[in-house]
Amino acid sequence: MAGLTGSTGRSRPGRPSGADRPGGPDAPPGTWRNWAGNVSVRPARVARPASVEELAAEVRGAAADGLRVKTVGTGHSFTSIAATDGLLVRPDLLTGIRRIDRSAMTVTVESGTPLKRLNAALAREGLSLTNMGDIMEQTVAGAVSTGTHGTGRDSASIAAQIRELELVTADGRVMTCSPRGTEEERAVFAAARIGLGALGVVSAITFAVEPLFLLTAREEPMSFDRVAAEFDALHAENEHFEFYWFPHTGNCSTKRNNRSHGPVDPPGRLSGWFADEFLSNGVFQVANSVGRAVPAAVPAIARVSSRALSARTYTDIPYKVFTSPRRVRFVEMEYAVPREAAVAALRELKAMVERSPLRISFPVEVRTAPADDIALSTASGRDSAYIAVHMYRGTPYRGYFTAAERILTGHGGRPHWGKLHTRDAAYLEGVYPRFREFTSLRDRLDPDRLFGNDYLRRVLGE
Repeated sequence: MAGLTGSTGRSRPGRPSGADRPGGPDAPPGTWRNWAGNVSVRPARVARPASVEELAAEVRGAAADGLRVKTVGTGHSFTSIAATDGLLVRPDLLTGIRRIDRSAMTVTVESGTPLKRLNAALAREGLSLTNMGDIMEQTVAGAVSTGTHGTGRDSASIAAQIRELELVTADGRVMTCSPRGTEEERAVFAAARIGLGALGVVSAITFAVEPLFLLTAREEPMSFDRVAAEFDALHAENEHFEFYWFPHTGNCSTKRNNRSHGPVDPPGRLSGWFADEFLSNGVFQVANSVGRAVPAAVPAIARVSSRALSARTYTDIPYKVFTSPRRVRFVEMEYAVPREAAVAALRELKAMVERSPLRISFPVEVRTAPADDIALSTASGRDSAYIAVHMYRGTPYRGYFTAAERILTGHGGRPHWGKLHTRDAAYLEGVYPRFREFTSLRDRLDPDRLFGNDYLRRVLGE
């Protein structure tokens, strides 16, 4: 089979190096640091198991030694959801496709496999996930455990595409759970698709896949007022709609992705590089650096930036349309609000920025997702719109994030589990109807909180 190779008895890809590896050369020895650089830990020990059997042995050993256990992937969470001073599991040897079942249209993949490797391998096999996020650096387990999502009218988060999960529980068992299993396995599957690392260590995931298809992307500048007025129509008329609003301006950049019969017509090499690398990464990096040094220049920079990207249309396979490179580092907060509340929340956010002394150099990202049936999914039981605010790394962000959070929680917002927020279990129980279902399951699976840490204590309670 073409594509990735797995871990046990198969070749292993080399670990990433340099700035692409959290805890790389810029981190002190023995320290793990996340992608944004705002979370760092010094674990008592680090494990790199190469099979699920080795992973289970590491979990049992940590429990015997009184060490808590957390797993980290590529560090793309901005929260301390994976932080521990106990055993830190690095799944970089648990990679590769275990099997492709074309009759069931599923793929089973090891938990440490980066999404970018999975997407490329599936494409070589003539297959694809139905939907995905806008970056693909994360490991599959990290992405699903924190609720990573893209945008979609009909298709939901990556976790909603899971058909089976394998995980190591606190007692060292290897459990395979799916809707077809025992009562316990069905209950674990219902919750562990977005498990926050609280129910066990995910070792393998089976995703639904479909034959490789084409998407036509239409990117177009549009005014904030037009997007706000036509938001419901833009959502309804497109399979995947998203937009960015540039604070301090009335300008947005919109993107509509829809399935196409082709032919493949990717962006020209020069125009694609200009939009995706030069403007979105190179010039954007410089603009943010200037804005951090001279905040008064930010509104003028925003006006220029918001007009830099022109309209373009292109057609390609899904991961080449859904995803784009992110080389400018930042911190982020994102909330899911009921989709019908999106425009009102955005108008409040815009008014807040305009009357405040804040200087915001990053655009605000808006996406959507249909309701799903996962207990702690941010779209659990309701059609949702996602509003994400960002600040350039090293720029003070608390004032902006606090003001935005006040607006978004006023609309019943649910914070992304891997992005910055200040909510606790008391708040979250009020916005997740199935919150107690999840915590009760956690009490049964991990009564001693082997997989606990300070973040989970805050968001899930004692």
